[in-house]
Amino acid sequence: MAPWLAERPVDTSRAERVALAAGAALLELRRQAEAEGRHDPAALRAAGDAAAQRAASATIDRLSPGDHVLSEEAPDDPSRVDAERVWIVDPLDGTREFAERAADGAWRTDFAVHVALWHRDHGLVAGAVALPARDVVHTTASPPRAAVARTGAPRLAVSRTRPPEIATSLAHEHGWELVAMGSAGVKIMAVVTGEVDAYVHAGGQYEWDSAAPVAVARAAGMVCTRLDGSPLEYNRASPWLPDLVVSRPGVHDDLRAAIDAELGRTGAGAVHA
Repeated sequence: MAPWLAERPVDTSRAERVALAAGAALLELRRQAEAEGRHDPAALRAAGDAAAQRAASATIDRLSPGDHVLSEEAPDDPSRVDAERVWIVDPLDGTREFAERAADGAWRTDFAVHVALWHRDHGLVAGAVALPARDVVHTTASPPRAAVARTGAPRLAVSRTRPPEIATSLAHEHGWELVAMGSAGVKIMAVVTGEVDAYVHAGGQYEWDSAAPVAVARAAGMVCTRLDGSPLEYNRASPWLPDLVVSRPGVHDDLRAAIDAELGRTGAGAVHA
């Protein structure tokens, strides 16, 4: 067995432990805010980013010393591009949701922690997506069980605050129902569990926004591509990743045809809206 393959269960366990550590730090911040009667969303967002980064970084350093790291909350080391192993981390995906309460006063639960391992020769080889407020961690070793396909209009996960123009076109021209959610990780896990049928993002993201969720989604049999159908690539010199499509296999062909039709009709403007 190839060394990287033999290490996969160990690396998946490491990814899970990193995600759990960051998630625990985030929940502790919320507990402290409750206990002290504080609710300053801006301060909580900043504290959440910092605390989750500290927890994730310390855990990676302990479990996998010597590996490179690409994280939203840490300076980028350009030498990672030539490394064999790179952890791609978003310590808090859905910072806005982490610091918000729902209409009933309860804390929102649609934020996530993303931890993925990229290998120079094999791409994404391990990943974990923690949903701390839901007490759930999905990994490439135990991805969510895909639900039985639903009937009715296909459902498309989109951003709560900035759904892309192409998603609106898919709704108006092709009958897709738009479902607003926070956090890319939450949206992609919703595709895997069958809560929605697909997720389309065209407003620009970074590698850490999707690496771990894509790793888990692929392990569950989902189809993950760029908006134009080309492969997703990670650990590039620039971590900017303009667009993303994650879909359940049963709707992929229809979605692909609808996207191609919209791109042909509206041009590049719809892609980058």
